[in-house]
Amino acid sequence: MTDEDELRQARLRRIDDAFCRAIPYNAWLGLRAEDVGPPGEGRIVLRLPFRAELVGNPVTGVLHGGPISAAMDAACGAAVFLSLHAPRRIATLDLRLDYLRGAPPGADIFFRAECYRLTHQIAFTRGVADLGDETTPLATSAGTFMIFSEGSALADGLAKTEPEAGG
Repeated sequence: MTDEDELRQARLRRIDDAFCRAIPYNAWLGLRAEDVGPPGEGRIVLRLPFRAELVGNPVTGVLHGGPISAAMDAACGAAVFLSLHAPRRIATLDLRLDYLRGAPPGADIFFRAECYRLTHQIAFTRGVADLGDETTPLATSAGTFMIFSEGSALADGLAKTEPEAGG
């Protein structure tokens, strides 16, 4: 294994630990990081394994849109983190999903996301959900994420969840 392969595997493990296992809903969904782009590129592939409790229509066996949108949000957020030079807090501002077709029953879904533009405060993402073949998408997405600057008035105000004592 080359140094580049080892670095890629380390990045993949970090994302898997931070996004797929540490966030309770993502862990419950069973999301797993499958691949990451090279350093400096915000690209990732997550896998959502099929589970019967994720089905939205028991007659057809098609997955519910909630887990699909949550997995796409996680993939796009992970792509943003991979693009940043240092860890920073982010929040989803907008995530648009266009559902093109339902996944066949029993199929795992892959979420391919990339962060294609970063500004000081906003990250722009796009993504595709498919069955492992990028040429037949199930859904596409476009998202924007806020990047918080620690110490900014907005970040401090949003981070404050409890009123100050005595005030």
